[in-house]
Amino acid sequence: MTDVFFRNLGGDRYESTEHTQGAWNPNEQHLAAATGLLAHVLERIPGGEGKALSRISLDVLGMIPRGECEITSAVVRPGRRVELLEAQWHAGGRTSIIARAWRLARADTAGVAGTEDARLVPPESVEPSRHMDAWGGGFVRSLEYRPLPGRRAGSGAFWVRTGVELLEGVTASPLARLLGMVDVANGLAPRISPGDGAWSYPNVDLQLHLHRQPAGEWLGLEVRQQYGPEGVGLTSSVLHDADGPFGRAEQILLVRPGGH
Repeated sequence: MTDVFFRNLGGDRYESTEHTQGAWNPNEQHLAAATGLLAHVLERIPGGEGKALSRISLDVLGMIPRGECEITSAVVRPGRRVELLEAQWHAGGRTSIIARAWRLARADTAGVAGTEDARLVPPESVEPSRHMDAWGGGFVRSLEYRPLPGRRAGSGAFWVRTGVELLEGVTASPLARLLGMVDVANGLAPRISPGDGAWSYPNVDLQLHLHRQPAGEWLGLEVRQQYGPEGVGLTSSVLHDADGPFGRAEQILLVRPGGH
């Protein structure tokens, strides 16, 4: 096993490793790992001095093939205080993901800063768990999971981290590293166990809203999963690092009987 999610092939090309393998299909890669790499690319678009990525919206256009990919990026809407960025993931002769991000100018708002979401107990006070063994795929196996007390079907709080580096030869930012684990939220407290195979509920997007930039190696996720009566579900998460909440994530789900 390698110790990175992606290798840099030069230019805008990358190659995924076995750690990116998805949970629904052994031939696809997990959106979480792809999110981390896309965040890394978006961060490196020129002109970001004094600005912060504050929202990243990912639309999944189809299966994300494992192996080689190309990521193209551009500034869609330039601006001194507000910019809209875009990155596209190309693999297997088609576009698999389109990611758009708002990059906002930083300012000193410490005097009015405050949050309504309560902090989680620290990860050091929670024991590791193997409850995610019900899921397959190299990405799920690459993380350490520490569920907080009170977990049940459809709801729970968790700390996760990984010892796998995002990109070979590169020290990724905390933002890219932590956002590269968020998509696992959909499997942390599902309303239906993945082990019975009777239902599938893959997400077709990932929406990330950040009110501050995260730090550290631990990602905290307060997860709620809901299903409607017409084949659509929603996984919602409050995002935490060791310093407290830093944003929210939403995933819309395609809920169907049978496999993915």
